[in-house]
Amino acid sequence: MRWLQLEALTTGEASDAVCEAFLALGADGTAVEDPGEILDLLARPGSLAYADEGFAASLGTDVRVRAFFPELEDGFRTADGPSAAEALSARAAERIAAIGAFLPVGKGTLSISYVADEDWANGWKKHYHPLRLSPRVVVRPTWEDYAAAPGETVVALDPGSAFGTGAHETTALCVERIDALLRPGDAVLDLGCGSGILAIVAAKLGAGSVEAIDIDPLAVGVAAANCTANAVDADVHAGVLDDARRPRYDLLVANIIADVIAALAADVPARLAPGGRFIASGIIAEKAGKVRDACAAAGLVLRGEHRRNDWCAFVYGVRGDAPAVAADEPADRP
Repeated sequence: MRWLQLEALTTGEASDAVCEAFLALGADGTAVEDPGEILDLLARPGSLAYADEGFAASLGTDVRVRAFFPELEDGFRTADGPSAAEALSARAAERIAAIGAFLPVGKGTLSISYVADEDWANGWKKHYHPLRLSPRVVVRPTWEDYAAAPGETVVALDPGSAFGTGAHETTALCVERIDALLRPGDAVLDLGCGSGILAIVAAKLGAGSVEAIDIDPLAVGVAAANCTANAVDADVHAGVLDDARRPRYDLLVANIIADVIAALAADVPARLAPGGRFIASGIIAEKAGKVRDACAAAGLVLRGEHRRNDWCAFVYGVRGDAPAVAADEPADRP
């Protein structure tokens, strides 16, 4: 079987939206190659990745988002039925142009190629290697071996079609905060769980209970499978914050996008246990003010602000509470 590969040249800011556009068209999966993320990974202290001389210069600056559509007898499978490659590409171009109304899409150009079944199944795996995300946490792809050092917690992850491999800044920022703030026995909610990486990290670091929620049924399936592969007991289900099982949590983690975090901020204080913390990530720097304003209006108090490149993660508590742990800290960058 062949697959149609659509590749869009875009920007880091728009890459998630382009992925969503491809998935809405019916893509069976997407892959993102972001030169900025790759260079940041290589330069990160303690990185387990390496590159040959000249590799960085070969990357260029465009973010490449690839989507894959399986071939049927009468065209390529999409959400609306079989389609010719050119027609599907035209529809994707229209969606990318619409994204350009609110995000910088860069070149926004599309190209068409065809991939053999075995190439699609395994070719994307070459981009993922063991990655240290925090002092204690290393993420390894399920197809690679890694010998853990004393004191290391290793998460085996197959990202599948769900966002959240650990390579993205927002995920790494969340893992760092969980590592710093989690206390043994804490009740943790991972809201917008994607691949389940944050839920797995929390469980392996000693959480007493872990719940993971996502609005995307595909993500729920991937997260549940990853929890099983890591022998983690987590309650993984579809839904939004209103669907959370417990009344309150010691750690509520939302690695989503700024607009969604701002919209749900008013509901967060009632969901935090005394001394609990809200870790908010997925926030592009230019929208950080919107999140700060919404959280302040909700009665949340900023306990820590952390940045990597153009992305922010905030740690909030409820006004008047005592710091939960000594790891609460001021902003690590001005």
